[in-house]
Amino acid sequence: MHGDSAYSGEPFARAVAKVKMKNKTDKIGYRGKPLTSQQKKRNTRKSRVRARVEHVFGFLHQATGGPIIRTVGKARAEIKTGSIYLTYNLCRYNSITQG
Repeated sequence: MHGDSAYSGEPFARAVAKVKMKNKTDKIGYRGKPLTSQQKKRNTRKSRVRARVEHVFGFLHQATGGPIIRTVGKARAEIKTGSIYLTYNLCRYNSITQG
């Protein structure tokens, strides 16, 4: 489970452990007790994975106007989500090849 420092804390750690996932949330520094350089490096590594996933969801959210798919039937919803994912992949391909 990747999360930013807002999800750090004992209640969240217990919930993640309950569903048998690894807790990869960022550590948070406090006044008078800043993060060590090793903790900062670990946060950076974990944030790279989280940020990559969040960018995909952010693009999908902006492109579609929200997370709600309004269709009648599962087959139409699958086609709509498939076309959304295809659009994302084409836009990503376009940005990679022109970059």
